[in-house]
Amino acid sequence: MSDKVLMEIGQKFPLTIKRLGINGEGVGFYKRNVVFVKGALPGEEVTVKVSKVQHNFAEADVLTIRKASKDRQEPSCPVYNECGGCQLQHLTYEGQLKEKRDMVIQSLEKYVKSIAETTDIRPTIGMDNPRHYRNKSSFQVRKEGKRVYAGLFSEGTNKLLNINDCEVQHPLTSKITVATRKILQKLNITIFDGKSLDGLVRTIVVRTAIQTGETQVCLVTTRKDIPHKQELIERMLKIDPSIVSITQNINREKTSLIFGDETILLHGKETIHEKLGELAFDLSSRAFFQLNPEQTVHLYDEIKKAAELTGKEKVVDAYCGVGTIGLWLAPKAKEVRGMDVVPESIDDAKRNARNHGYKHARYYTGTAEEWLAKWNREGFIPDVVTVDPPRTGLAPSFIKTVMKIKPKRFVYTSCNPSTFAKDLQELTKLYKVDYIQPVDMFPQTARVEIVAKLTLKNK
Repeated sequence: MSDKVLMEIGQKFPLTIKRLGINGEGVGFYKRNVVFVKGALPGEEVTVKVSKVQHNFAEADVLTIRKASKDRQEPSCPVYNECGGCQLQHLTYEGQLKEKRDMVIQSLEKYVKSIAETTDIRPTIGMDNPRHYRNKSSFQVRKEGKRVYAGLFSEGTNKLLNINDCEVQHPLTSKITVATRKILQKLNITIFDGKSLDGLVRTIVVRTAIQTGETQVCLVTTRKDIPHKQELIERMLKIDPSIVSITQNINREKTSLIFGDETILLHGKETIHEKLGELAFDLSSRAFFQLNPEQTVHLYDEIKKAAELTGKEKVVDAYCGVGTIGLWLAPKAKEVRGMDVVPESIDDAKRNARNHGYKHARYYTGTAEEWLAKWNREGFIPDVVTVDPPRTGLAPSFIKTVMKIKPKRFVYTSCNPSTFAKDLQELTKLYKVDYIQPVDMFPQTARVEIVAKLTLKNK
């Protein structure tokens, strides 16, 4: 019989916070029960009130902080507690970097304890300026009375928070979003209503190219016709000289997805130009691109270090997207092959390789495991495989294929320490984890990226 004590909603008790959970909440233990406490920090002694009880854990709110962490600070964002977009603004940046490394260790302890105890897990690579780093914003638009608001929904609600200046957004994206919503209000253009689904404008999407300074504004609407269209465009162009592209995307569906399938050019160029180190990219409204280009350079340099290329290696870039990682490695690779299940991404990857003059980089539509197996039958065995999968991690069939073809080096980039650690359970049967390098791509949030270098064990 379990000696765990069941807690009740509304129950109050003192709690010592041991560490941060993967969503940035404090974790403590009450009579052998795990308790998650939003806003609490490791080392703190707090009094909490239980808000939710589950079979094997509880959630609680802080009533009082009896002993505060030396790393606690006052959040600089006025809507920080309501928004939920950032989870760690109440923790100093030095503290954030330390805790993100610990989140990686926690995940390893859960799935591969021996790796957690024996592997070189390096200090998190942070940013010099951990604010205003996001190059793209997608703010929902709603109307209250006569006023048009643009922002994010308060965590767990359908209440829109009007955001004029976001701590993690590039200042230009905030300036343009605020000015655009004011123009929509002035011209009395109808605004989407989440309940009735009436109204025209749903979302204002702004992306600014950090290196070239070009900006694109996209209005997501429920239908094609925009009243006062010409005046709207003229007024928007006066907001900032960096605006070189204005587009309209049509999304008629009742969905949480931002974009629909149809995009129309209203003014200027269809794409904006951005640089990433030596690489250059043309980005359309719906194209995926890293949200923090400055840190992406550090992330990709870590991948390059782990790949240890000499000019003789055959490289496979699995889950390649638009080909950025493979192209980053191309100058020192004998051959690069990439694959992805999204045909548009492969079209972009091929174009990017062509634009950079990399004739030895080729891209294919389909799953990584299918192509690896096919190439293996044809006698092509990569020396290095690099992966950057979605948050769900690697497909078991892909891991199985990798274990079969046995590339010398396997570079695993992950945005989810839990699925990364789970995948290591299989991979470490054949591979040794040389080191793990956490990288902070999203300061002020609980997210952390990892680059891990795996080498084939000598049998």
